[in-house]
Amino acid sequence: MDIRKIKKLIDLMIESDLQAIEVKEGDQSIALTRRSPVVAAAVPAMPAPAAAAAPAAKTPRGAVETSPMVGVFYAAPSPGEATFVKVGQTVSAGETLGIIEAMKIMNPIEATQSGVVEEILVKNGDVIQFGQPLFRYRA
Repeated sequence: MDIRKIKKLIDLMIESDLQAIEVKEGDQSIALTRRSPVVAAAVPAMPAPAAAAAPAAKTPRGAVETSPMVGVFYAAPSPGEATFVKVGQTVSAGETLGIIEAMKIMNPIEATQSGVVEEILVKNGDVIQFGQPLFRYRA
């Protein structure tokens, strides 16, 4: 399929506000899907960081790991597996605490120091913001 035809399909999707389109020409076919609804769905979740900021006030009782990026937090390596850490667990510096998915890339969140996990401030699947507190632990 010609790149100009693909560009026209993309333009048609944008102009018509289509979320998906599939075209077949003989033995060739192309399917295009827009991911903008995922971003739009994340907008209502943005007030959550303000609510999660309150536990950061507890920092005198322990260290707080914050998010280095915007993305989706995952507590386990994959669905159905055990979480990386649990409340009360002792962690070492460099140990993986969770994963943040950003642009389809899985980024491990590592402990910056050793300690005992006192609180997990986010839930599996939460959309998180840069600088949002994720874990609080006693060093």
